[in-house]
Amino acid sequence: MRKRKLLGLRPTALLQWLLAIFFILFILASAVFLYYAKDLPRPENFSELSFAEPTRIYDRTGEHLLYELYGKEKRKTVALQEIPDSLKQAIVATEDSYFYSHWGLDWRGLARAVFANIRLLSPSQGGSTLTQQLVRTAFLSRTKTIDRKIKELVLTLEVERRYSKDQILELYLNQVPLGSNAYGVAEAANAYFAKEVGTLTLEESAVLAAMIKAPSYYSPFGLHQEELSGRKDYVLGRMVDRRYISQEQADEAESRRVQFADSVQGIEAPHFSLMVTDELVTRYGEDFVRENGLRVVTTLDWDLQKAAEEAVNKFAEQNIAYGAHNAALTAIDPRTGEILAMVGSRNWFGDSEPANCTSGSSCTFDPKLNVATALPGRQPGSSFKPFVYAEAFLKGATDQTVVVDEPTNFGIWGDEEYAPQNYDGKFRGPVTLRSALAQSLNVPSVKVLADIAGLQDSIELAKRMGITTLTREPSFYGLALVLGGGEARLLDMVSAYGVFANAGKRVPPFAVSRVEDSGGSVLEERQNLSQSILPVEVAQTITDILSDNLARTSIFGARSPLYFANTRVAVKTGTTQNYKDGWIIGYTPDIVAGVWVGNNNGEEMGQEPGSVVAGPMWHQFMEYAISARRSASGN
Repeated sequence: MRKRKLLGLRPTALLQWLLAIFFILFILASAVFLYYAKDLPRPENFSELSFAEPTRIYDRTGEHLLYELYGKEKRKTVALQEIPDSLKQAIVATEDSYFYSHWGLDWRGLARAVFANIRLLSPSQGGSTLTQQLVRTAFLSRTKTIDRKIKELVLTLEVERRYSKDQILELYLNQVPLGSNAYGVAEAANAYFAKEVGTLTLEESAVLAAMIKAPSYYSPFGLHQEELSGRKDYVLGRMVDRRYISQEQADEAESRRVQFADSVQGIEAPHFSLMVTDELVTRYGEDFVRENGLRVVTTLDWDLQKAAEEAVNKFAEQNIAYGAHNAALTAIDPRTGEILAMVGSRNWFGDSEPANCTSGSSCTFDPKLNVATALPGRQPGSSFKPFVYAEAFLKGATDQTVVVDEPTNFGIWGDEEYAPQNYDGKFRGPVTLRSALAQSLNVPSVKVLADIAGLQDSIELAKRMGITTLTREPSFYGLALVLGGGEARLLDMVSAYGVFANAGKRVPPFAVSRVEDSGGSVLEERQNLSQSILPVEVAQTITDILSDNLARTSIFGARSPLYFANTRVAVKTGTTQNYKDGWIIGYTPDIVAGVWVGNNNGEEMGQEPGSVVAGPMWHQFMEYAISARRSASGN
């Protein structure tokens, strides 16, 4: 009971030791703080700071520049009082809701992010304050080191000590990167809305606040406009939570359509370039892409891209007379999987149709949407038939196997009797599988699926060949699958046809060949990997049928857009029910190209098949591509 020692020390000695340790730690912390704080610029020097090197995306030669991300920064500095309260409040509510009460580091936000990341088992959320974001953007090197993190913490505390909250917010709003080479909210207001920042509406303010998290991903000129709209609504919800606006104001802002300005930033092959941008941001993260000056060599063949754009522009305009307002074209090399050309809409730089339509729902023409890759895809019509016939050949059928083309009721499907008709309304009696596929006869094809290939096995084969969208139970599609009853992406369809072109081997499609950092070090380089999907003889049989002009003449004519005088080209068309989509996909051993024609909102076209609305533009492109690749190979 009379022990006076703790760990062998008297209480007075222990206290002395603790005070000494505290003093040493204080001296060390002060030294670290002074060391890192000594180079902190004054506010008037913030606008003179140099920013990260741009990331550049090139064609396959590495010489033709397609797109530059975060190039020479554009900025316009404005005073805090010139920025509307709606924008300041939107950003504070979303990025740092305790900005005016913390001293640079928000332990609540950090703890919340840590717990969320543990729950999600991934580092998906951060806890950075606006001050930390400002310091990170304005002062720090691009290296991710412990030294940088210490510097970030020290500079954050020093910025908070030296400047008022309003000064920090003003600096942040004039520095924050918002994509399209726009730094600061004033330049972003001009870039995205063609207006002064002080005139922004509540919903426009919410859009800019929404973009801060990932400016490339959420760009109004990019591939994720629907996601941007969702995040805008999230920002409005945060403003309600922080009592900056009422729920009624948020509801009104959500209901109003945001009108964006035309993009004036230089970009070529825009749908392809933005797809590559999306891949880079997904793979490396927004900050890494923005800060590290990447050099990205893609698979795009610039000459083929120009030919594709020319064909789409020419014939898509003509197709408006058929009630088809949009079109897309994609081409790959089936031997390597390289995406050679991609046109995701009739004209990326065009205006949506009809005027004031809503992107993703009511537009017949949606210029920024990339139809080649958009999910869930479109119904492919009869262009799906070759997958079912290939499964039938795997199970022992041949091109001379006979089925009967006759009126047939296949029973109840989808709450009504399923009795498909052929395109011309005629029935031909006994026909070979060669004739049935070449002439795209519907009734025999349904019989092939039901009696030979099998629904489940046909779906599994299509998936192995590259169709990624058949995710429902087989019963959902039923026998209509062979007539294109399941949705598919154009890029997937072109890639899957590449298995036929490549003698049964699949090489997944890709767009990025090589990525280098600013110092020339290779971060990644694509290695082609092929997988055998079909026996050579099955792939060759499909190719032989699809290139048999005589066998298809009775339906398509002898000199249709499917025919090439001096080249063996395999090709299949597709037209969906009620003429909502027109397709054509064809190939030689070294190129596969596919075209989709229709309306973004699924509105019916005039009663013209895929061979009429999609065939001419596909033929013009393939004619050029075959000649160009033949010349390149010296044949």
